[in-house]
Parts: sequence; structure tokens; C-alpha cells
Amino acid sequence: MDKIKKYEKIIIDYFEAFAERRNKNPDPIKIQIIADTQRKHYQLISIGWQEHEYFHYCLFHLDIIDGKVWVQENRTETLIGEELMELGIPKHDIVLGVIHPSERKYTEYAVA
Repeated sequence: MDKIKKYEKIIIDYFEAFAERRNKNPDPIKIQIIADTQRKHYQLISIGWQEHEYFHYCLFHLDIIDGKVWVQENRTETLIGEELMELGIPKHDIVLGVIHPSERKYTEYAVA
């Protein structure tokens, strides 16, 4: 399996497990996976109605760009970079896109 396919599988498997855990509760807000495997864009969103309020919220947005996994959005307490490393994506192939480019050199992750 090449690196891109491996990373894509890790991301989708991670999102599926995350969604499965969250969707077990009776909350009317459900977690959905959006995966554009052709263009290498992946999102995990919460969606649904709670009483009279509608929710549509991006929890995670990851992309694979030039062989690296870019964390474009993380609106959770989860340290997704660390979790992706535990699943087999090396630190040098994870870019924290949510960090300003001039500040990335101070992280332990790839700068781009």
C-alpha cells in the first residue's frame, strides 16, 4: 500500500471510530463523515436538530497535500496530531494548517 492510500485509510478509519462512539448516545445531533477520496479532503461534521436549533458544525477537516496530512480544522479537545502519530502517520508528515505558517517551525510537526 502506498503512503497516500495508507494515510487515507488511517484518516477514514479514525473518523469512522470517532463517529461510531459519538453516535451511540441518544443525542439528536449526529456525526457524519465527508470523504472526497479523489481530491483527498476529509471532514467530520456534526449535524441535526436539537429542539428548535439546527446544528451543522465542522469538527475536523483534514487534507492530504503533497504526501502530508494537513490538519485544517480541529474544533475538539482531541490532540489529533498525536492520535494520528499513534496510528502510524509520522510527525514529519503532519502539518498543523491551523497554525500560522510563520509559527509552525515552533511545533514538533512539519512546517509544510
